[in-house]
Amino acid sequence: MPKSVARVEVVPQKKPPRGLRPRLRRALERLMDELGLEDKVVTVVLCSDRKIRELKKAHWGEDAPTDVLSFPTYEPGDPFVPPHLGDVWISLDTAQRQARERGQALEDEVLTLAAHGLWHLLGHDHDTEEAWRGFRNVQRRILEL
Repeated sequence: MPKSVARVEVVPQKKPPRGLRPRLRRALERLMDELGLEDKVVTVVLCSDRKIRELKKAHWGEDAPTDVLSFPTYEPGDPFVPPHLGDVWISLDTAQRQARERGQALEDEVLTLAAHGLWHLLGHDHDTEEAWRGFRNVQRRILEL
């Protein structure tokens, strides 16, 4: 029987640069496989600052754009983890600004944000320096895949 692999659906609400969608899908699926999530599904929505600002205001009460938001489909810590882990929303506008500020390619910034969002879907937060370590590890690893 063939080994199952993680699946990533990329939904562009804002048109991404050519080649970004397949690279994002491939790298995030490989990262998920490495994390033991080979039977799971994640949706990544690429959107504008306007859309992510609406979401942040509706769900967190903050009226400002951000780079990435995660919406898990289950309560982290629940023993039943559904096949679809949740949605990761990435603002291409903010990602482009951050990529320019960091002197890196937009694709690399989007992959970094996707890994960050996935880590949140798995129930992690970055409220301490030690907790940030996991985020930095997956963000670095996705760029190697």
